[in-house]
Amino acid sequence: MRLLTSLVTLFITINVIGQELVRGKILEAEEMLPIAFATISNLTQNVHTHSDVMGKFSLAGVKIGDSVFVSMVGYKRVQFVVSSTTTWEIPMISVPVELSQVVITPEINTLNKIKQVDLKLNPVNSSQEILRKVPGLFIAQHAGGGKAEQIFLRGFDIDHGTDIQISVDNLPVNMVSHAHGQGYSDLHFLIPETVQGVDFGKGPYYTEKGNFSTAGYVNFKTYDRLDASTIKVEGGRFNTLRTVGLFNLLDEKSTSDAYLATEYLTSDGPFESPQNFNRLNLFGKFNAQLGSDIISVQASTFTSRWDASGQIPLRAIESGQISRYGAIDDTEGGETSRQNLLVDYTASLPDGNFVQTSAFISKYDFELYSNFTFFLEDPINGDQIRQKEARTIYGVQSVFNYGMPWFGYLTLENGAGFRYDDINGVELSHTRDRKKTLDSLALADVNEFNGFVFSGATWDIGNWMVNLGVRLDHFKFEEEDLLSSSYDRKSLNKAVVSPKLNVIYSPTNTLQFYAKSGKGFHSNDARVVLREKNQNTLPSAWGFDFGSIYQPTKRFLIDVAYWSLYLEQEFVYVGDAGIVEPSGKTKRSGVDLGINYQVSDQLFVYSNINYANPRFRGIDERSAHIPLAPTLTSVGGLAYRGKNLNASINYRYIEDRPANESNTTTAEGYFLTDLNLRYDKANWAFSVAVENLFDVEWREAQFDTESRLADENEPVSEIHFTPGTPFFLKAGLTVKF
Repeated sequence: MRLLTSLVTLFITINVIGQELVRGKILEAEEMLPIAFATISNLTQNVHTHSDVMGKFSLAGVKIGDSVFVSMVGYKRVQFVVSSTTTWEIPMISVPVELSQVVITPEINTLNKIKQVDLKLNPVNSSQEILRKVPGLFIAQHAGGGKAEQIFLRGFDIDHGTDIQISVDNLPVNMVSHAHGQGYSDLHFLIPETVQGVDFGKGPYYTEKGNFSTAGYVNFKTYDRLDASTIKVEGGRFNTLRTVGLFNLLDEKSTSDAYLATEYLTSDGPFESPQNFNRLNLFGKFNAQLGSDIISVQASTFTSRWDASGQIPLRAIESGQISRYGAIDDTEGGETSRQNLLVDYTASLPDGNFVQTSAFISKYDFELYSNFTFFLEDPINGDQIRQKEARTIYGVQSVFNYGMPWFGYLTLENGAGFRYDDINGVELSHTRDRKKTLDSLALADVNEFNGFVFSGATWDIGNWMVNLGVRLDHFKFEEEDLLSSSYDRKSLNKAVVSPKLNVIYSPTNTLQFYAKSGKGFHSNDARVVLREKNQNTLPSAWGFDFGSIYQPTKRFLIDVAYWSLYLEQEFVYVGDAGIVEPSGKTKRSGVDLGINYQVSDQLFVYSNINYANPRFRGIDERSAHIPLAPTLTSVGGLAYRGKNLNASINYRYIEDRPANESNTTTAEGYFLTDLNLRYDKANWAFSVAVENLFDVEWREAQFDTESRLADENEPVSEIHFTPGTPFFLKAGLTVKF
């Protein structure tokens, strides 16, 4: 044993000796601000690395005379011959985006680089559009614009967030044990103009991502600073008005940055009963460099109120009882608000290592009125329900990043933290006309604690990268039933371990192969966990991806992946019960294909096609369809970038899919086209956006629901849907100062 230890120590020593380790920093040329996630490649030694969140990097194996280049989407490539192995400080000049700026190296999420090109060519101007930046992700709104969107990805009807982890600057968006469904993710507090980038990953392969990251995760990064202050005013059909203000608060010569962003939106929507929708957002962010450390503080507040027409039954339209944009119960709707405070501190350590710590607190209120079944349960008053809650969320996470030369370069990432949800008055009540409470069906206080630790190691060895990690999550569920005649408080502890292994191989800077594997999980609603002890509390999700990214020319990129995901337990939200019920084991497999081509300096073409085969396991194949799970989707388009004129035309397509387990009812697919035009001058810009350019009749949200109308003696089970937005034109004017 001693001999083996001595040989290993000698081998490591020999490996480290003779390697020249160069440390440095990548900076934006004008303001000398750090650039994160830039690629630094030693072409001579076939070694690469990436800058961290502070712009710092360590490059092993450097020798005098080596050829090195630095690349980053949106910046001019820097290339030089090594003349010194002392600390490097490399400035980069901002330039228009090009596909040639995407460099393929062994890293876990190369697709994010490609998506940054799309985000800069097609900036979003609504919170709904933000999520669509993830290839293959579709959304549907079915409650007047104020409710969180229904999400579809990789053969999942994710409902409002059960199987995708969503965050903003690592502030969690998903709500556990929510009054309207597990993982509920209302992203409407995010102002689109503040979004700098989108970090996403599909599958349960990422050590730092915990609860809900089964189909994948999405993290939006907001700007640390603004280039200029701007005011935007937009107006469109259906009495739509949107105003946005972005204001720099500090002098350009200041070593710190601070800005304030505001958004106000109001719209009646296309419905006969006006939505009376309005939303107000305020967001502020401050960043400062304290010596070699960085501190960031952000605060936001958001409030929204709306009316809704809900999902309408197909038979009511076909009989002429209501029009396509009519309603059975137009007293649906709700209101919600959220306030966030997030503090992020990155402490620089010797040799380029660092510790990043973030702490947050969120205050959240929610009230929603829905009527899914009309007069099925109560033929006199109707079946309207109210779901309501008030919660406070506390959270802290600290991550230690440490790197060292070891048979290449080894980076260790160790983290720990917790999240605590204090949820008061989780309510389900039977109501009428949003005014009268007829019966209290459920009322409880819920507390949910999630503590976690994780450790990951990323090993860069020439053309190879190996990423290995493990995560431990511990949950404590508590509930007090406020309708019980006596004190009734339940609690349960549960833990889950999630291992990950990813291997990436890039034989050249134009080709990559990868194999990803891992275990993730999604937690169940605390009320279900505590009342039904036999239900699976933290069901696991096992998955793998095999894929490749190829760049045959500098302006042409192709990516393809075959994937499979197995879930121990699928969850289905039951609206009239206000809980999440398990529905069995499932398996999904499919293929993702992406094509990105820059035809010229001005013209870009892209398309993504996603196929999935979702099925329940262990039951008759004829009844194994997963309701509303997408099977074939595609998005794509053309983007033109001129000197002053920018334009894009984009499509999105989803195929017909089963609406129930036996596939006897179909949720209709659609093909929609959107158009965007923008004319820029030095200090102002004029924009036009058209949704549903060809005025297609389509169904946005669809459900196979059993309901009864006021004049019916027997219930009917059929498609209920929210009609999609017809031709919608809006125009805007932006002024910079």
